[in-house]
Amino acid sequence: MLQFPYGISHFPTLRNEGFVYLDRTPSIPVLEQAGKQLLFLRPRRFGKSLLVSTLAHYYDINQTAQFAALFGDLAIGQNPTAEKNKYMVLQWDFSQISSLGTIEHIKQSLFAHLNEYIKTFAHYYASLLKVSITINPNDGIASFQALINAVKESGYQLYLLIDEYDNFANEVLMYNQGDKARYLALLEGEGILKTLFKVIKAGAAQGKIARVFITGVSPVIMSDMTSGYNVAKNISLDPRFNQLCGITTAELEPLVRKVLEDCKKTLFLTPILDTMRQFYNGYRFSYSLQQPLIYNPILSFYFLDYYQLHCTAPHTMLDANLAMDAGRIRYIANLEGGREVIDSIIDEQNPVELDTLADDFGVENIGRIKQDKRYMLSLMYYFGILTLGGIASDGSLILTIPNLVVRGLYLEQLKKQALPDSPSTEKAYQVAKQFYRTGDLAALVDFMEHKYFKVFSNRDYRWGNELTIKTAFASLLYNDLYYVMDSETALERRYSDLIMIVRSNMRQYPDLQDFVLEFKYLSLEDLKLTGTELKNKTTTELKALPQVQMALQGALEQLEHYQQVLTEKYQEPKRLHCLAIVSLGFERLVWCKLAAQEVRLSNYKGIQ
Repeated sequence: MLQFPYGISHFPTLRNEGFVYLDRTPSIPVLEQAGKQLLFLRPRRFGKSLLVSTLAHYYDINQTAQFAALFGDLAIGQNPTAEKNKYMVLQWDFSQISSLGTIEHIKQSLFAHLNEYIKTFAHYYASLLKVSITINPNDGIASFQALINAVKESGYQLYLLIDEYDNFANEVLMYNQGDKARYLALLEGEGILKTLFKVIKAGAAQGKIARVFITGVSPVIMSDMTSGYNVAKNISLDPRFNQLCGITTAELEPLVRKVLEDCKKTLFLTPILDTMRQFYNGYRFSYSLQQPLIYNPILSFYFLDYYQLHCTAPHTMLDANLAMDAGRIRYIANLEGGREVIDSIIDEQNPVELDTLADDFGVENIGRIKQDKRYMLSLMYYFGILTLGGIASDGSLILTIPNLVVRGLYLEQLKKQALPDSPSTEKAYQVAKQFYRTGDLAALVDFMEHKYFKVFSNRDYRWGNELTIKTAFASLLYNDLYYVMDSETALERRYSDLIMIVRSNMRQYPDLQDFVLEFKYLSLEDLKLTGTELKNKTTTELKALPQVQMALQGALEQLEHYQQVLTEKYQEPKRLHCLAIVSLGFERLVWCKLAAQEVRLSNYKGIQ
């Protein structure tokens, strides 16, 4: 069995214990050419820490004897650079620093972290250091100055690696918005972070620090340290490093094939690859469309590790360790104008566009995140909840949701906003589950009319359309345990509003139904009726309205095409429910179902 490095970011552990390692060492010479002080940004859980560990062991002078074992069969082992095993290496991981308490508490947490790593450094390089490193328990920055001086006096240079440089400062800023003063104290004037990076800058200028490599999620903090550290080159969108972290399709396919061979399920290669693509792929970290799309590596290994143990896909496609990314969406949604931005993102027919990604956040522009769509969308890109989906005809950047895992986080956030109390959430779960099993819209529609629609404001009436209704249904029905849910799915060059296909590993359960939903929206003005008049009409009376009949007929005509395509693909006509739904303002819903279609079983190709 393959050993997938789920949650393991220590390079020697992967190499010595036989874990899967996707060789990223061809990028080492390119990184050396890119600059001496580099900033590399990627979303959480994308393998940044493993990259840092790889660089640390490649450049560490104390790892010379282990070079062949760690790197010998890798690209860089066959053709190493002149800087191999040349430096003393110091690593910091700022995700370990607490953001709680007063500014003094944060300062002491930072100093404790710096000093702990400096003590480890002094012990590790004791045989090479000609002078001792004085540890100042009350000033980690002074301890760091003593370290770089000792390295210089011993005839060596330092390679400094900082992982998650922005983690604790981002926590202070984004999750304690009412206490911006603490953030300012970290970065402005002689704040501790700014002071630390001034020392790093000076050490590099004096030749004591040879190289600096910094990872993080966003450029927010770096923008606020411009005067303190204005020498780092941001390589995050450099096309040469698009796949430095993450997995490409070419790398993933052999792993999937091996897992399926062991499970004797090689016939299911295509559906499994399709499932993983829909849920985990879709990231692009370059303006160049020629670069391949990237899979989230942690989620991919989570899926494959489970599959090879049980020979079936995991129940939930979202690993719980990634669920905290929902907080990023919640942060945006709670900003002024954030809900409107999220609504616009979910509209695939009108993708959001930007001239360029913002990178000049800084504390002076933080307030603009709440009002300026460009800053809000750019931050969502850095968080990994949007990605670069393409280039518009005028050269603008098209930002899209990368995959179904992230789309599910959006839909869950919208549902929580609409149903903040537990009883309503439980009721929503029950009516959705009943719908999955029966395809009967009655209970679901009743819940929509009497509970869900009540959360829409009068402003939503003014802007209401098919997207609003589709989003409401999608947020209520999303369930990655049972379904691959997508909207605007291409079905032979035509697009369905919402499609819900039972996941391949769940198709063994006959009670779960497949769905295609087509939505139409009629405003009160279209109907020439008031909300009260609509509420007083029976469903039969509503269906008899000419405007409603026309809308239902249009939806049914579209469904006929989708029905044919999906019936031929899955060969289960009785399982497929094609439903036309017309929303009358935000007051009432009417619907009808397309009759099932017969199929020719000779077309059956098999599904898992």
